[in-house]
Amino acid sequence: MSSEATLIYAKLSSHCKKIAESKPFKRFILLLIILASVLVGLETYENIAQQYEWLFIFTDEIVLFFFSIEIIIKIIAEGKQPLRYFADAWNVFDFLIVASCFIPFASNFAAIFRLVRILRVLRLISALPKLQLLVTALLRSIPSMIYVVFMMAILFYIYAIMGTILFKKNDPLHFGSLEQTSLSLFTAITLEDWPDLMYTQIYGSDKFGYNDPDIMQVVEKNNIQVEPQASPIAGVMYFTSFILVGAMVVINMFVGVILNGIDEVKTDLEKKERLRQMAKNSTSLYDEIAVLAIRMEDLKNQMDYIKDRLQAEEQQKKSNLS
Repeated sequence: MSSEATLIYAKLSSHCKKIAESKPFKRFILLLIILASVLVGLETYENIAQQYEWLFIFTDEIVLFFFSIEIIIKIIAEGKQPLRYFADAWNVFDFLIVASCFIPFASNFAAIFRLVRILRVLRLISALPKLQLLVTALLRSIPSMIYVVFMMAILFYIYAIMGTILFKKNDPLHFGSLEQTSLSLFTAITLEDWPDLMYTQIYGSDKFGYNDPDIMQVVEKNNIQVEPQASPIAGVMYFTSFILVGAMVVINMFVGVILNGIDEVKTDLEKKERLRQMAKNSTSLYDEIAVLAIRMEDLKNQMDYIKDRLQAEEQQKKSNLS
């Protein structure tokens, strides 16, 4: 590449970088993502989709065009190392989403094409730094969450065995087997109707729970044997301990793991931002040095040209005098 072309590309890269980092450009892209998300939602209404089909197609092509321009600007903004654009996972994410929209689909796969377009909604994550922070923190917290899930599985298993032993005869619909008890405990840990399960064990199924005609119909239809037994002490201790340990402690452990992940991601982002600023400053200095070197070379060429002209004129004068 010639010095003039290098200078032009350096200026173009500098302009693209300013555009890519400018707030108006980022807001414009964010508005396009929101527009694309709204369009995908509106297309689920068949009447609207059929009536304004031409508008949807035109708008979709415009949105895809600007998304492509955005990627090109960001790649050029990387200067002499355009592949650095793909060093950022979020840039790769955006590139794959936009590239997938260029894949041709036959009419038989129109539904798949619509599903691919739904992925544009996910670009909101990459467009909003706070969402990036949350998603990155969640992904980073997965290894720690595995141990919390393992702990919860042990808790569920212990309480499922205890519940099946204690309440199987009184409430076989919810505690008739290990699987049914586990499902009932999962419902209880979401704090959905867990008092009803507890009161059924405290007062007995003949006085609470099974007096519902719908439940009795299920019991009779499946020929389930019910032996009402009131367990006021066991019922209270079982459910209150499970809710306290499961819903309060274990769930808060999940929250703690995620918050810890957020703190780690924030620290990493701060380090990356400092490195980015250092790289930006060094890149700017490098570009200035490169431009200065090109101008010095041009100046040297001009000086050589003037020197040659002066020598030629001096020789011409000498020849005239002789």
